[in-house]
Amino acid sequence: MKTTVDVQEIKKFQDMAAEWWDPTGKFKPLHMLNPCRLDYINSQIAYEFDRDLTENLPFEGLKILDIGCGGGLLSEPMARLGAEVVGADAAERNIKVAKVHAEEAALNIDYKHTTAEDLASEGMKFDVILNMEVVEHVSDPLTFITACQQLLNENGLMVCSTINRNPKSYIMAIIGAEHVMRWLPKGTHEWKKFIKPNELYEYIELSGLTPVDKKGFVFNPFLWSWSLSKKDFSVNYVTASVNKG
Repeated sequence: MKTTVDVQEIKKFQDMAAEWWDPTGKFKPLHMLNPCRLDYINSQIAYEFDRDLTENLPFEGLKILDIGCGGGLLSEPMARLGAEVVGADAAERNIKVAKVHAEEAALNIDYKHTTAEDLASEGMKFDVILNMEVVEHVSDPLTFITACQQLLNENGLMVCSTINRNPKSYIMAIIGAEHVMRWLPKGTHEWKKFIKPNELYEYIELSGLTPVDKKGFVFNPFLWSWSLSKKDFSVNYVTASVNKG
């Protein structure tokens, strides 16, 4: 399988790696979004694997891959819920930051400087793949998602989020986030690489996965918070799909 690594995209995140755990730094948007992301991820995993989130270590026995894990903003909460977590990223500096932070938090997470394609070629398998805000940064989304499908056990779950491609997303994610609010460095995102929901669904289905859910992530500038929406997919959105085998 050919690599889907985009060298220029990797460089962007290498340059920002030291700031992953600074809630006021260059990853401030992800820190703000993270509670909403985790609510969705946890509810989907609990539903698909019949887990009770009120129990201690509800994800115990599940093997989870956080692909494009960055500094570990999702890997660490999954480990705290009892899952066996592998965090993988193509940017080596991200992995170094993630390892140090996990050690400081006394969390056992297997961080790897690698790609989805390489993990698939090794024959690794997971119950859950978290594919969050990654697919818009790879060189070939279909090949990348196909690699994720190959990494899933039968009836495994992939949660995948990205950004829609339309005039509103250009205003919000490029002009607003990068130029006006300066939440992200200019050039962090390329609007042409954003993916419309119907395009993402096509990639998911072509890979062999079955979509089972879709929600929007909606930012409220008055409450300064994110929430899930069943109707608004105009900018950020998330999908869940299952590997029926």
